[in-house]
Amino acid sequence: MHVVIMGCGRVGSTLARSLEERNHTVSIIDIEADAFRRLSPGFNGTKVTGIGFDQEVLEKAGIRRADAFAAVSSGDNSNIIAARVARETFGVEHVVARIYDPGRAEVYERLGVSTVATVKWTADQILRRLLPAGAEPAYRDPSGTIRLDTVNAPDGWIGQRTVDFQLAAKSRIAWIDRLGEGVLPNRESVIQDGDVLHLVIREENASHAYTVITNGPEQEA
Repeated sequence: MHVVIMGCGRVGSTLARSLEERNHTVSIIDIEADAFRRLSPGFNGTKVTGIGFDQEVLEKAGIRRADAFAAVSSGDNSNIIAARVARETFGVEHVVARIYDPGRAEVYERLGVSTVATVKWTADQILRRLLPAGAEPAYRDPSGTIRLDTVNAPDGWIGQRTVDFQLAAKSRIAWIDRLGEGVLPNRESVIQDGDVLHLVIREENASHAYTVITNGPEQEA
């Protein structure tokens, strides 16, 4: 996938490195050419000097073929304008904006732009929002054997028992976020619309688990 990043500060340069390490192509935009010195010497992506919400600048960065866009400059207004241009003008599916003001972040979330406020910001969090579901877990144990993934209740599994889901997906539901509360599932629990499942999966089963999540209960057969 191709990712365009606006802002080559500490977070932007870290994202660029992490994405390239995962074999994605990257273009990074900054208004200051000197900012690109933060990139690693082996950076293979495109560096574009300019204003990140300018459409011509975005075109140079390959926005029309981009699968994801991250606005991580130091300015809330610039980030949200750029994020909305990426989504509304160029139709980029995965768009994330760094917002310093948590109150404003909630407003833009309702407009369909995924935001991360500074108080809870890490490059890993933004990475998980940019990449497709299952590409990057919420946590991976030091051995790389076990991962923890956060998944919205799959449409095909709503109304189905959690035990059936776990058997089919070869995973365990550690807990469920439901209506603002944490729920520990038992043998009688049923997946409900709006649930957020926290799944413990062995790394070698992750691809199978996401196939089951996508295809629904029929995948068990």
